[in-house]
Amino acid sequence: MHVVEPNPVKKMSLKPYILIGLLIVAGLIVAFNGFQTVQYGNVGLYKTFGKLNDNILAPGIHMKIPFVQTIIQVNVQVQKTETDTSASSKDLQPVSTHVAVNYSVDKEAAYKLMNNVGGSFGSVIVNPAIQEIVKEVTARYPAEDLIAKRDIVAGEIREHLTNRLAKYNLIVNDINIVNFKFSDAFNQSIEAKQVAQQQALKAENDLKRIQIEAKQKVAQAQAEAESLKLKKQEVTPELIQLKQIEVQEKALDKWDGRLPSVTGGATPFIDVDSFAGSGK
Repeated sequence: MHVVEPNPVKKMSLKPYILIGLLIVAGLIVAFNGFQTVQYGNVGLYKTFGKLNDNILAPGIHMKIPFVQTIIQVNVQVQKTETDTSASSKDLQPVSTHVAVNYSVDKEAAYKLMNNVGGSFGSVIVNPAIQEIVKEVTARYPAEDLIAKRDIVAGEIREHLTNRLAKYNLIVNDINIVNFKFSDAFNQSIEAKQVAQQQALKAENDLKRIQIEAKQKVAQAQAEAESLKLKKQEVTPELIQLKQIEVQEKALDKWDGRLPSVTGGATPFIDVDSFAGSGK
């Protein structure tokens, strides 16, 4: 039986193609690893064999040495962290403070931050600083002032936190005291005090109302007395005589010329002379 052996020429002709294919694949891998994109809202830093380069890369596509360099990305957008802090007020009332802080990385100093602190700066630097400063500030105020002066307390916390984080090239954008929590006994005392203040205010308002009404009555009585006084001053003998004449004229206008008939008693007096004189 005759066995047909493989053609050595055809077998050798496949090797160049395989080699070329491997080179193409290797080239593509190298090419893909030679570029990296820095995402929007971040800056990039070259890391060569574990060492950071202080060259700050803007968002976009950047070249790098394949398998030698990597580009780490640092978020420079505003970030939010929230924390609860337990402390005591100046008057030794236990208080729990829930604080929300917005902060960001100074993009121009991203290298210093990453080189000195690293990527976990939130848990290493930011949160401990918030805890310490909130405790420090709340201890300066009585419990009631923490409620009444919330904006002032928040401003003081922000000022101290800004100074603390600036050392690490972090920027405090805003701070909000979300809530103060006190003991039940303190809350009840505050509620009782508010009720007492409201009752005192109501009593004060009622007193003012009574005083105003009394003053109004006095003023009205004084006005009426002054009016009577003026009217009395206006009554003169001439005015009385004039009124009598007006009454007599009205009576004559209604008289039918006959004297009234009366039984007993005196006859009403009529000034006939003055009536006759008026007819002349």
